[in-house]
Amino acid sequence: MLLLGIDDAGRGPLIGPMFLAGVLIKQEDEPLLKQEGVKDSKQLSHKNRIKLSGFIKDICIEHHIVNATPEQIDSCIKNGINLNILEAIKTAQIINHLVKRKKERIKVIVDCPSTNTEAWKLILLNYLENKSLEIFCEHKADINYPVVSAASILAKCSREESIAELRKKYGNFGSGYVSDPLTIKFLEEHGKELENEGLFRKSWITWQNYFSEKSQKKLGEF
Repeated sequence: MLLLGIDDAGRGPLIGPMFLAGVLIKQEDEPLLKQEGVKDSKQLSHKNRIKLSGFIKDICIEHHIVNATPEQIDSCIKNGINLNILEAIKTAQIINHLVKRKKERIKVIVDCPSTNTEAWKLILLNYLENKSLEIFCEHKADINYPVVSAASILAKCSREESIAELRKKYGNFGSGYVSDPLTIKFLEEHGKELENEGLFRKSWITWQNYFSEKSQKKLGEF
């Protein structure tokens, strides 16, 4: 049997894309991931994530990484597609790509973005080409399943590479999360001039509070 683990990185930040990764392995190889120290990417240093990403790519049968840019995320939200649905669409893209032409039985384990795992699974099934797959959706699966931890590492490394490239181009904006004072300072100083660069998620409430027409009108009233 084969195992396919899927996880995301960069779901919540104001700046940069969201990434999702899928890792397909033989079931008998999963203990090797644990032995090597593969675990939830948030519990690992950047250096260890980079090291383990190479090991994961070597040991897996195949992997696949997709992303959603800030512009794609904003467009979906504008059209009534929330982030959970977008993740289901992107997850299905990974599954459809990795299970194609595979004859072995495949167990798919997804780190579900919603606590309502059954409802989210039904959304996911709408976008799958093969609806008879064995699919398990579990909240925080990246902690409990090494193959999902492996996917979380690849997604996180892809996110970090993307953020590093964006920093080279635009300057130091910190982590990109609104909890980071550097990110907020960058937003205040450069948000408007970089509005059309596809850098910010303008559907996020933080952007709206600073730059929406409604907010600007309120500021102009003083």
